[in-house]
Amino acid sequence: MPQSLVQLYTHLVFSTKLRQPYLRDAKLRDNLHAYLAGACRKLESPSLIVGGVEDHVHVLCRVSKTTSISELVRELKRESSKWLKEAGSQLATFHWQNGYGAFSVSPSHVRALTRYIADQAEHHRTESFQDEFRRLCRKYGLDIDERYVWD
Repeated sequence: MPQSLVQLYTHLVFSTKLRQPYLRDAKLRDNLHAYLAGACRKLESPSLIVGGVEDHVHVLCRVSKTTSISELVRELKRESSKWLKEAGSQLATFHWQNGYGAFSVSPSHVRALTRYIADQAEHHRTESFQDEFRRLCRKYGLDIDERYVWD
């Protein structure tokens, strides 16, 4: 029987609805990152790191050969939204933004991206999520329409 081998490193980025700082509490944020890592594992797309700050997350994972990126993101958002809403009444109105960014990552860049995600708190002292997302899209040659990318 032929074997199908896949090694697709993908950097996923998505924010809270309207970039609300729902994830300000560090303990909650750490627990969310662990939850997302577990969800990635269940979806056969193991994460190498999950990180972020109060208004968005970054996930570096190896995407499953049987799951599309849109399915993976949809399930990550769905499951984590349910988990967050059950975490406390102050999160009853929690929502993720509708869209997301998904960027391919060369194996030779995995280590640097892992450090970048681990250093999100420091990084976002000087750059907003919106500026970061614009920069990532420029780096990957993606044109964004500002009218539709920020919800």
